[in-house]
Amino acid sequence: MNTGKVVIGALAGLAAGALAGILFAPEKGSETRKQIKDKSNDFLDNLKSKLDELLDSVTEQFESTKNDAEYLAANGKEKYDDVKRDLKNAAANLKNDVAKDINHVTS
Repeated sequence: MNTGKVVIGALAGLAAGALAGILFAPEKGSETRKQIKDKSNDFLDNLKSKLDELLDSVTEQFESTKNDAEYLAANGKEKYDDVKRDLKNAAANLKNDVAKDINHVTS
């Protein structure tokens, strides 16, 4: 199960329980409304904090993956350029060797 969903579910359950407790408490309506408002604000602050943590974690993971991809791309290009250069050199050497052999045979 997704951790984010579990956290949100737990927070929603906590808020529902707190709300039910306040509604059944023997207090004046104005005091009950104030408590509901306070609990709602606490819940929203807590939820915002959890969402900020999740966003920070996702951002950090994205940056790490992006950096890894850039590193691999740079190294891959470098390796490609090395192999390409080696193949060109080998082809030039082979061409020179063949030309020498042909000149040697025809001379």
